[in-house]
Amino acid sequence: MTTKVYFENKNVLVLGGAGFIGSHLCEVLVAKGDNVICVDNFVSSDVENIRSLLEYPNFVFIRHDISEDIDYGELPDLRKFKVDVQGFQEIYNLACPTSPSDYTKFPIKTAIANSVGVIKSLELARKFKARYLLTSSSAVYGKPPKGDERVKEDYYGLLDFLGPRACYNEGKRFAETLVMTYRDTHQMQTRIARLFGTYGPRMLQHSGRQIPDFIRAAADNKKIEIAGDQKSIASLCYVKDIVEGMVALMKSDISESLNLGSENAYTLTEVAEKIIALTQSESQIGYTTGYKYTTQPALPDISKAKEELDWFPLVSLEDGLKQAIDYYKATAFLHKPEVNRKEE
Repeated sequence: MTTKVYFENKNVLVLGGAGFIGSHLCEVLVAKGDNVICVDNFVSSDVENIRSLLEYPNFVFIRHDISEDIDYGELPDLRKFKVDVQGFQEIYNLACPTSPSDYTKFPIKTAIANSVGVIKSLELARKFKARYLLTSSSAVYGKPPKGDERVKEDYYGLLDFLGPRACYNEGKRFAETLVMTYRDTHQMQTRIARLFGTYGPRMLQHSGRQIPDFIRAAADNKKIEIAGDQKSIASLCYVKDIVEGMVALMKSDISESLNLGSENAYTLTEVAEKIIALTQSESQIGYTTGYKYTTQPALPDISKAKEELDWFPLVSLEDGLKQAIDYYKATAFLHKPEVNRKEE
C-alpha cells in the first residue's frame, strides 16, 4: 500500500501568475498560507500586478517562459520551499496571451503556449503527482447558438481552425485534448476551467477587452468607443468570483471541463452607461467596427458548476465595476500608452 505524504504547506505553482486573473489567484493562495511560486514572462502581464506580493515569505516570482526547460528544484529562491524534495502539490496553468489584441501580436507564442507549454507543465504535474488545472476559454465553443441560448459543456460550435484566431481558439481546444489525454493515459488528477468574460482590477489597457478602455475614457471625459453595435452583448463575471471557482474546482473531483462565468448578459451599451454613471462622467458613447476576427461570444450555462461545485457568481456588475474604477483611479499614474510590441 502506498503511503500518502502530507506537507505542512502546499507548494503551488501558478503559471501565468502575473497576469490579470493569475495575480488575483496568487493573492488568494498566499492568503491561505500556501507556498506560491508565480511564473510569468510578462508577454501579456505586468509586474505591478504582483508587486505587493513580493514582500510575503510564502511567495516567490520566477521570470520564465513555460515553453522553455527549467529545473525548479535547482533554483536558489525555491530552496526554502524544498521543491527539490517536496515538488509541487498543485499546478495552475494560466500561461497564455488572452486578449484579442494579442492574437495578432503574438500568434506563435500563443500557439506554443497552448501546445509545448501545456505539455511541459503536464509533464511537471506527472513527475510530482500534482493536481493540475488548465484555464481554457469559452472560445472553444466556436460559433454560439442563435439568440440568447446558453451553452453547456457538451456544446460544439463551428470553429475556424485555420484563421488568424486559431492560435488561441483552436489552441485552447488542443490544450484541453492534451489535458484529457494525459489524464487518461497516466491517471492524473486534472481539471479544466472554461472561463467566460471576466473583468475587474488589473485588466490591461488597450487589450481589446473593452471594459478597462471604457473606464479610462469615462475617467478622462472622453468618448467611449464600443467595438460593435448597440446589440453587442457580453457575459461578465467579476474576477474574485472566477478565482474562487477555480480554487474550488482544483479541490473537487471534477475531471471534465467546467464552465465558469456569469449567466447574466448585458449589452456593451448598458455596461458603458453604468461606467459613465459610476464615474459621473460626461462621456458620450460611439460605435466602431468590431475587433477584427472576433465573433459574438457564447453565453455560459453554469448548471454543472452550481450542482457539482456549489459555485455561482456573487458580485454584481455594479459592485464589480466600482472596484475596477477605484483601482484605475488609484493607479492611473502607472498606465502607459500602448506599445506596439511585435513577436520576436
